[in-house]
Amino acid sequence: MALKLNNIRDNLGARSKSKVLGRGIGSGLGKTSGRGGKGQTARSGVRLNGFEGGQTPIYRRLPKRGFVNVHRTKIYELDFFKIVRIMKSGLLKDGSVVDKGFLIKIGYMPASAEGISLIANGRINSPVKVCVTKASAKAKEILEKAGGILTIE
Repeated sequence: MALKLNNIRDNLGARSKSKVLGRGIGSGLGKTSGRGGKGQTARSGVRLNGFEGGQTPIYRRLPKRGFVNVHRTKIYELDFFKIVRIMKSGLLKDGSVVDKGFLIKIGYMPASAEGISLIANGRINSPVKVCVTKASAKAKEILEKAGGILTIE
């Protein structure tokens, strides 16, 4: 049978009919429309998440610990293992610049990160220019020993 506009149908069971409520005892959903008796749960906009029947809810019984620092800056940790891996993949040549824009472009760093921290993890032998937000003293030493240049923004 050829497909024509007048014989297009949904798959069986693709669309279910909505319940028709409040249409007599025989329908099974008459009178209270399947909501039980009166009270909070019979009304629209009911919020019972965490309600324990008047008993103090568990989220109030348990102690609160710690806090979330709303002023925290998201820092991406960059180490020499990652720089070497980028160089081996051919995305970075000797003497090239590694900065926020470059790392986001190649998909190594999320765009939501607000800064880069260079940490002394691994070894590097190639001279690379690295532009970061902060760096450890050991990382600076390792980079300069390899002939690289560290710029702190």
